[in-house]
Amino acid sequence: MTRRRTPRTSVIRLTTGHAARTLTHPYARRQPVLALDFGATSVLVTTRGPATVEDLEFARQLAREASRFARSVERSLHGLPDGTGVAA
Repeated sequence: MTRRRTPRTSVIRLTTGHAARTLTHPYARRQPVLALDFGATSVLVTTRGPATVEDLEFARQLAREASRFARSVERSLHGLPDGTGVAA
């Protein structure tokens, strides 16, 4: 993961719950879209144009972090510790 180039100016917190869901919209002739829905708020993730190597790296990074998030939530659900030095 690369170091942040611009300083963070704000944070938006979107929490999961019964209205939260994710959907992938693959299209044959245009950029795919990943939709993250949180009730009345949606975040759409897509590419600027035709896919690039950087887009692919971002998508893989997103998948890795989503997997880590799921693992952490699962451990938390079962009352298990999660953090540095804790086996997955």
